[in-house]
Order: sequence, then C-alpha cells, then structure tokens
Amino acid sequence: MPTGLHRKTITLALLMALPAISSAAEEEKTADATQTMTEVKVKSERIQDKPNKGYQATKTRVGKTYQDPQDVPQAVTTLTRELLHDQQVGSLREALRNVVGLSVNAAEGGRAGDNFNLRGFYTFGDLYLDNMRDTAQYNRETFNLEQVDVLRGSAAMLFGRGQAGGVINQVSKKAELNNKNTVTGSLGEYDYHQFTGDFNKQLTETAAIRVNVMDRYEETYRKNPTTGDRPSFDRQGIAVSFGAGIGTENEFFLNHIYTQTRDVPDFGIRFNPNTKRPMSQASTGASDRTFWGDKNNFDDSDTRMTTGIFTHKFTDDTQLRTQLRHANYKRAYWAKTPPNAAQPQLFPTGNSSVGGNITRYMDYETLNLQSDFSTKFELAGMKHSVLTGLEYLKEDSFRSNLQDQDPTAGASFSRHLKNYATRVTFNANNYAAYVQDSIEFIPNWTVLAGVRRDYMSSDNYTANNDTMRHLKYGENSYRTGLSWQPNADRHYYLTFSDSFSPTADLYQLTVVPQPPERSRSIELGSKWLFLDGDLSFRTALFSTTKDWERNQDLEATATILTKRRRTNGIEFEVTGKITDRWDMFAGIALLDARIINVADNYVGNNIVSADSRFEGQRARNTPIGTLNVWTTYAVTDAFKVGGGVEAKGERYAYVPSNSNTAQVDALFINGHFNPNSAPGYARVDLMASYEQPKWAVRLNVKNLLNKEYYDAVYDNGSLVTPGNKRQAIVTAEYKF
Repeated sequence: MPTGLHRKTITLALLMALPAISSAAEEEKTADATQTMTEVKVKSERIQDKPNKGYQATKTRVGKTYQDPQDVPQAVTTLTRELLHDQQVGSLREALRNVVGLSVNAAEGGRAGDNFNLRGFYTFGDLYLDNMRDTAQYNRETFNLEQVDVLRGSAAMLFGRGQAGGVINQVSKKAELNNKNTVTGSLGEYDYHQFTGDFNKQLTETAAIRVNVMDRYEETYRKNPTTGDRPSFDRQGIAVSFGAGIGTENEFFLNHIYTQTRDVPDFGIRFNPNTKRPMSQASTGASDRTFWGDKNNFDDSDTRMTTGIFTHKFTDDTQLRTQLRHANYKRAYWAKTPPNAAQPQLFPTGNSSVGGNITRYMDYETLNLQSDFSTKFELAGMKHSVLTGLEYLKEDSFRSNLQDQDPTAGASFSRHLKNYATRVTFNANNYAAYVQDSIEFIPNWTVLAGVRRDYMSSDNYTANNDTMRHLKYGENSYRTGLSWQPNADRHYYLTFSDSFSPTADLYQLTVVPQPPERSRSIELGSKWLFLDGDLSFRTALFSTTKDWERNQDLEATATILTKRRRTNGIEFEVTGKITDRWDMFAGIALLDARIINVADNYVGNNIVSADSRFEGQRARNTPIGTLNVWTTYAVTDAFKVGGGVEAKGERYAYVPSNSNTAQVDALFINGHFNPNSAPGYARVDLMASYEQPKWAVRLNVKNLLNKEYYDAVYDNGSLVTPGNKRQAIVTAEYKF
C-alpha cells in the first residue's frame, strides 16, 4: 500500500472499478442461471459463522471457537454491524458508547488514541483484532468490522497478558460466497462527509474476494477564536480479504488493511481549580468552545496489517486454526494544551506561543503467530470440549518526542524530526501455551478449567539513551467455572478468571522492578432467551481486584498507581426483537470502584507511599452508573424510526499515587473528598430511514438536545475533552 494514500486516490479508483464490478456481477447472475450449485450450498452450511439477528448476536469467537454468546460462561456484549449501521458509527470510540460500564480516557501523556476504561480498569493492553493483539496507540475505524465483541472480566487465559476489565475484540469482514456490493455517501454538519464501499465478488465455487474502502472527514464545534481553526478528523482506509476453500475442510483467508489518519488533535480544556469542574469562563477564553490548537497541529498515523488465516477441519467438531500477522504502526503528533489555571486571561494565538505542546513519534512493529486446536469427544461418560494452543509475538518499538524546529520563533514541530534524547525502545519476544477443557460431567452441568503460561523476554529495553536492563517474566493465568444450562434458553454460571501484566509491558517503566500487575475476577451471571430466542437478556454480578496497578500515562514519574484496587458491580443487558418490527439494544451498569491500598513507589532507592487518605476513595474515571438504550421501530416495511440515550455519571480525575501532603490537602474539603470531576451527562440521538431493496436514505441526529457534555477525561486531573454538539447527518446507500 503506497504511503501517500489520499482520499482522492481511493475515490478515483472506486469510480474506475464500479463499471467492472457491476458488469462482473451481471455475468455471474447469468452463469448462475445455467448451473446448479448444490455442492457449494452443502459446504456453506458447515460454516459456523451464521449471520446475526439484527442487534442480537448469535456468534462470537471470544472463546477461541465460534460460539453463541448464550453459551459463553462470562459476560459478553456484542455490537453487530446492523447496530453500527443504524447509528451511523465511523470510529471504534463512537461504537463503544453502546457498552455500559465503559468510559473514555482522554489523550493521556503519550498514550493518545483509543483508550478506554472497562469496569473501572483501563484497556489499552486489551484491544484485539480477530483475536490477535492490536495494542498500538492509534484511532481505529469501523468500516471493515463485522462486529465488536466485549468479553468482560480478566481474560489472560484466553488472550495472554492484559488487564482486569475485559477484552475488546474487533471482528473483520471477510470474503463471502456471494456477489454483493454496497456504496454509501454521507453529508452532515461540521463539514461531515463520508464515503464507504463494500464490494464482494465470488470467484469460484469456493473462492471470493472482498474490498472495503472508507473516506471520512469532520470537524467539531470548538474553534480557535484567533485563527478560526477547528479540531478535525481526516481518515481513509482500504481493506482487502481473499478467501479460498471457503466452507471446505481447508479454508484460507489472506487479509490486508491500511488506515490513515491526518487529524488536527484536540487535547481539551482545563478544570477550574475552585469549582473542580471544567472551565466555563467564555469571557476569558477558557470555555468549552475554545480550541487551543490550530491547523498546523497534526496527528498523523499509518497502520498496515497483513494476516493469513488457515483452518483445517478434521471433522465438524475438530479443527486446527492458525493465524500469522505482520503489523506496522507509525504515528506522529503535535497537540496544543491550554495554559494553566493561573493564566485564564490568555487567548489562543496564531503562532502557538500560548499553551503547552505535546509531541510524540512512534514506530511499532509486530509479528504474531497463533495456532489453536479444538475438539469435542466423550470419555468415561462425560462430554469434553478441549481447546489448546500456542502463540508467539515479537515486538519492536521505538518512541520519542519531536524536536522543535526553531525554539526562538515559537513552537513548531515536524512529523519527521525526532528528539532522540527522549527515545524509549522496547524489543521483546513473547511465548505462550494454553489448554482448557469444558466437561459436561452430568446432563446440563458443565465445569470449565483452563491454564495458560506466558513468557516474555526483552533483549533491548532502553529509556532516555540509557540501557536499563534485560527483562524476563513468566506467569500463569487461570480460568475456571461452573455452568448449568437446563435448556437452550437458560444459562446460569459462576466463573473465576485472572490476568497479569508485567512491569515492562506497554512501557510501564519502573526504577526498580516491581511485581507484575495481577487481577482476579469472579462473576455470577445468568442469560435468558425469550420470544422464541429473538430477545436475549443477561445479568452479571461481579468483583474484580487488581494488585500493583500501573500508571497508563507514559509521562508519569510514579509508575505504581495503587497497590490494590477493587470494583464490585452489577450489569443488566437486553438485546433483540420485542416484536417483528421493534428492535432493542439496552443496558445498565452500576459500579463501586475503590482504592483498597495506596501505592508504593521508588524515589531513588527509597520507597515512598502515597497519601493514606486515598484508601477507600472512588477510583478515577469510573462513573457509579452508566446507561445505554437504543431502539428502532419499523413503521412500514420501508420506513423505520429510532433513537437512544447514552448516559454516564460523574467521573473523578486525580493522581492516587500522590504523596505530597499539601497537594492532597487540596483534594479534601472539610474531610470530604473533592477532586476534579467531569459532570454526568445524557446524550440523546435519533434516526429515521427509508429502505428499498436496492437503495436507502437515512437521517441521523446526534446529540439532539445540543447538550454540553464531556465524554473523555484525562484521569490525572488536568484536562477534559468535550463531546460534539448537535449534528445532523444524511446518508444515501446503493446496493448492486
């Protein structure tokens, strides 16, 4: 894929390809009329990848093999393509608004990009694409996603080193045995325009190719009052999937995706030191409408991933699945931050002389090999479902700040001029093996037991030009549970799982090696199907404890955030069809996230403990309650209306590892904990669509009530980012 891919190139290529694709589709229809395809139909029926039922998912691979989410003994939320389509979702961040118990972290120092909290714990090490690690710091798009699966709770036994809140797994679109093409064009407020194309061509009885493309641009309501510049999202992408032997005993897919971003980044506004709420003094320039950057700022990334997937099916119940992926992530950005609270009289300028500068250059390359074997059999009168696998991951990473091109003339940074004095490198080899058995020991009762061993060795781990040490870690992870499924519509389970993350992982630097993060989750849950399986309902009661919690901010000096932290909570979720015309996707989560023991950090060779007053306080960026409701109703066979609400409670922002008594005193007013906090909010969205077999028109109105709200929090307490104001988008869709 050429480095200089631009949206004009994509659009021109598509316009040139459309006549050929359309002609090929007509030729295929003619050929189909003269031959029978009975054999292919039989083969296709063996594929476990059956389609979802609208908003209700019927398939997931978060357990390594295709399963109905109803059968997974752990809480799973799936965002289907139909749901994302109706909501006019373009980015992964926007898609995950549908997941209750999830909040968004703003651009942490050096960790800008998709960054979420799930059940109160960060997930920057738990993002996956087709079950393979995708932890690089970039912004992900949804144009090539079939669905997004969120497996809640610790999951290192299945996925390897990671965090406590859960796993976010993106599922790519794959080539299919049909001829189906869709193009869409969208226009909206704040200069929103998007073009997508999804083209699938069957080549032979068992081979096909699929191409997805995307070009999206939009701005926000925030503006630099001096220059008139606004933050913007300028993103393009192309994905190709080739499949051979589809539906046969030997199935192979070769997938490649390239995405490009050329954004103008927005690092938000500061908190008012008196009210502990976001600044709202419009007369001084410190308001939610003031953007401190300009068009010279940049957030450029180029992401390339090539994946080969080979599946050999020995029988319908026994298969070997092997994936090999090479990925390269390059990113450079220069963002402006507003001046501190002591300078509220300052306004943005045209030469970047006011406010702070955040810069970063990153080059991250991975080679990942996974091989999973699954089988089912009976032994001693009991049914076994066995999973076992091996994994190898090689990482090669470079990170640094950018060099100011001319410090005497005001801040000015180039995408290509690195500051090698601030470089951090991380090269590692990772090996893992796992085995899990699910045993139905008496009818309808199943016990689950699994263990995984991960080993990591870093041969070149440096920071600021100094070689620190060779780092090696070996850790076990476990998963066990008990399930009772009296019938296909009921599932009750109790599950324990854990996870770990070593000190060196994801740049979690420490002066003296500390124990790895360890997390333990226990979950009691139930899942029901109603209305002949068309409506699913689940609930889960859980408790997750994390020891030696690391800081997710790459620029923080205190690596350990807390020695022990715990989240207790309960979730409810309903998905599916209430009637033939009425679809629903809704959930609610109530979380109690608390610090149990404060952090110990090394200052030189001495251990310094955080202020003990933090013990028992609510954790950062974790609202007590989150709610999501999205529903649509088909008024006629063609006309559909819908809407929803996304709501989050108040979220705290502070540094729990702080040991400075005077600074901590400012967080307690008359003994009451009063840190910076982003207020709770409720965002209302609406949609209406008119659909015909070949074409459709849709209207989406986001933030219908034009609310001022803050959807992303820099949880160290200095910044918060507003969500966009009301935005109407009109989309036209054509199928051929």
